[in-house]
Amino acid sequence: MTGGRYRRPDGSHRVVVTGVGAVTGFGVGLPAFWQGVTEARTAIQPTRRTFEGMEVIRPAATVAGYRPLDHFSEAQLLTCEPFVQYALLAANEAIAAAGLTSADLTDAAIVLGCGGGGEISREETAIHLFANRRPRAHPTTVPRTNHQAACGMIAIEHEILGPSFVIATGCASGSHAISQAAMMVRHGYAERALTGGTEANVIYAVMRAFDAARTIASDTCRPFSSGRSGLALGEGSGILVIETMESADRRGAPVLAEIAGFGMSSDATDTVQPTIRGPVRAVMQALADAGLNTDEIGYLNAHGTGTPLNDRVETAVAHAVFGPHAARLMMSSTKSQIGHTFGAAGALELIATILGLTRGVAPPTVNYQGADPDCDIDCVPNEARAHRFGAAVSQSFAFGGVNAAIAVRAV
Repeated sequence: MTGGRYRRPDGSHRVVVTGVGAVTGFGVGLPAFWQGVTEARTAIQPTRRTFEGMEVIRPAATVAGYRPLDHFSEAQLLTCEPFVQYALLAANEAIAAAGLTSADLTDAAIVLGCGGGGEISREETAIHLFANRRPRAHPTTVPRTNHQAACGMIAIEHEILGPSFVIATGCASGSHAISQAAMMVRHGYAERALTGGTEANVIYAVMRAFDAARTIASDTCRPFSSGRSGLALGEGSGILVIETMESADRRGAPVLAEIAGFGMSSDATDTVQPTIRGPVRAVMQALADAGLNTDEIGYLNAHGTGTPLNDRVETAVAHAVFGPHAARLMMSSTKSQIGHTFGAAGALELIATILGLTRGVAPPTVNYQGADPDCDIDCVPNEARAHRFGAAVSQSFAFGGVNAAIAVRAV
């Protein structure tokens, strides 16, 4: 058993974040994301999708001002859906921020979360085959729709030969991917990894599906607020470079935060109705893994979908985990600003948490109208707040009753 700067008490490596990148409804790049967060703006707006004379208009946050040909060649776009494009853009930004070159990444791992993969091409193919009664799909349908295309394009761009794979656990995909990548680095399977999540599925069929499930808001996403009515769809990508503390020190890399602990659990109760016991288990595991007491957590980035049931349950989880400290804990939802980005959500929300930790800011919950007695927490309503904290938690609770929580600590 050891400890110290480079090793955890059990002798495994300490894992740190040295670079991050983001594509969100605020636009391409981390500066646009963080500026939108700290200015307490929302990228959510009424978004229209159509099919054969039918239309649906629902709140969503698509990537502002995005033009694929500004970033990719026509040849690349033949096989790269937007979810792949966003992942590659965010990865490039994270790699540059970490001060890495392709030569440094040969043996790196790539572990990404993605809930839907190539939903745009699947919808187009279904229309082509069934509505238009065409006998053949487009020849690029398979490479455009497979989830692992995002890993493949990042590996090709940077000549990465290490292990790469995608985790698909819906809303928890990004958090599960980061946890898995951190485990690999912690135990020596890779010295560094690119990890996070990506998603682009704001399309007619997905809007109709979530509408039928009665989970989409009537106006906008307003977590923990009175008058909330549901979630807003979102798209984008968040990518983190993680590596051993020893590697970061050896090359003089900037260290943003330590991935101090993580926890994962299942509700084992219902596939759509959230429960308390599963999330509590995941958060408690993350704190125990990090060696943190509940009163050391200064900020919590909530799953915070804005549905009436989720926010009530998540408030109850906070009280069950943190006890009296829950009354003092700042607990906000980034989904109120960039929508629910599904496979990218856990990654983008962890990035918001890390930036808040390094810059002394608690991200806000926007669109807040007033208190709900069932959500008696400080959700940092409508304004980012100057707040220094040394440790934080980001949590994701997904359909299927699967949960993940990540604890980060200042270094």
